[in-house]
Amino acid sequence: MNESIQFPFAIDDAGITEKNNSLDKEIQGKIIQLLFTAPGERINKPEFGCGLLNLVFEPNDDILAAALEFTIGQALLRWLVDDIMVDGVDVESHDERVSVSIAYTIKKEYKKSAVRITFK
Repeated sequence: MNESIQFPFAIDDAGITEKNNSLDKEIQGKIIQLLFTAPGERINKPEFGCGLLNLVFEPNDDILAAALEFTIGQALLRWLVDDIMVDGVDVESHDERVSVSIAYTIKKEYKKSAVRITFK
């Protein structure tokens, strides 16, 4: 397996860029990067991203949750189609919190995995 740069970026005690040794960690890093990148933020891929942070000041209700599920699902299908099969995206909104759960299957290993992120 090819090693990739650790996400988030880190330097070890020897001053060398840390590497991911796990495909699962690499995929999780790609998902987090996609979620937290706003469209237009990357110069060479201006359409890359999901724009989650652009919704910080929107009302936290069922409409926002449904919109997020759709937006996240579409972004994952567009940008990570070679790496994963999306099994499901679930967004829950409670008071000031939003929880995003993404279930997926890693294509290279046919291994099921999930990532959950909570915003306050």
